[in-house]
Amino acid sequence: MTQDATQEPVQGAARTPAPKQRWTAGQIPDQTGRVSVVTGANSGLGLATARALVHRGGHVILAVRDEEKGRRAAADITEGRPGAPVEVRRLDLADLDSVRAFAEDLHTAHPRLDALVNNAGVMAPPRSTSAQGHELQFACNHLGHFALTGLLLDLLAQGRDPRVVTVTSVNHRKAHLDFDDLNGEHAYRPMAFYDRSKLANAVFGHELHRRLTAAGSPVRSLLAHPGYTATRLQTSGPTGLVKVLFGSVLRPLAQQPDAGALPQLYAATDPGARGGELIGPDGRGELRGGPARVPLAATATDAGTGRRLWEVSERLTGVRFPFPASV
Repeated sequence: MTQDATQEPVQGAARTPAPKQRWTAGQIPDQTGRVSVVTGANSGLGLATARALVHRGGHVILAVRDEEKGRRAAADITEGRPGAPVEVRRLDLADLDSVRAFAEDLHTAHPRLDALVNNAGVMAPPRSTSAQGHELQFACNHLGHFALTGLLLDLLAQGRDPRVVTVTSVNHRKAHLDFDDLNGEHAYRPMAFYDRSKLANAVFGHELHRRLTAAGSPVRSLLAHPGYTATRLQTSGPTGLVKVLFGSVLRPLAQQPDAGALPQLYAATDPGARGGELIGPDGRGELRGGPARVPLAATATDAGTGRRLWEVSERLTGVRFPFPASV
């Protein structure tokens, strides 16, 4: 049964026990006629997500920084499926000008959007800054997706059962937001700032849910995390010990992208997924397993933190969401 998108989930509760039969990609509802944007769709979780949606009949827009890699991903997805509706569009989430250009082009090409999967990210690189001068992980993982969601919200409002799925990490629970040093100018630690960006994702997704509910919007905001999944994220950004640990030593313990993508696919498609929920693996430590409702950190649901991050994000991106003034 489809749940009311405005129903508040119980926060901090124990995760829902896994069902006897785990949810799989074969249970994705028919996506024919649905248009979805997946960021970071040329590899890893994004590629697995896009492939699953296309294989269920969906029209998927691969939002990628490298268009050549995006075209190769599109060829991979459509192999044996000639004519499958897949688009490749350039999006650099670390450049707000690119985010605006992507949104403008999408408005020209499509009258509505049914799902936005905020999946792309960078992990634990040496300190660097975005085109607008923001710390790279905060800029790419949070600010870019914040701006993209705000700029596409009017298209989503015209969609059928429209959803925004923002991908966070189990690591969000051990992070804190230092609003006095978001740029890491005073004490930058690569993994700590990655965890902070993932907490920002969680805070944003929950605050977006609160504001959509207050506005009476048909759009649902959900969160998902993939557990520990083997992707390029662990090898393309980190250096030194972090790269060795996640890219080599622990890699045999990781699940594959098709399994890691299941929580975000469930959040994006299943009729029973409710706004405000976090979906993650149901196994020990939430590192692997089938999709289940799992708890958000208390910080992620704190109203004051949500409002403060929202205001900072509006100021840094220049993007205002089209909500009624009262919200």
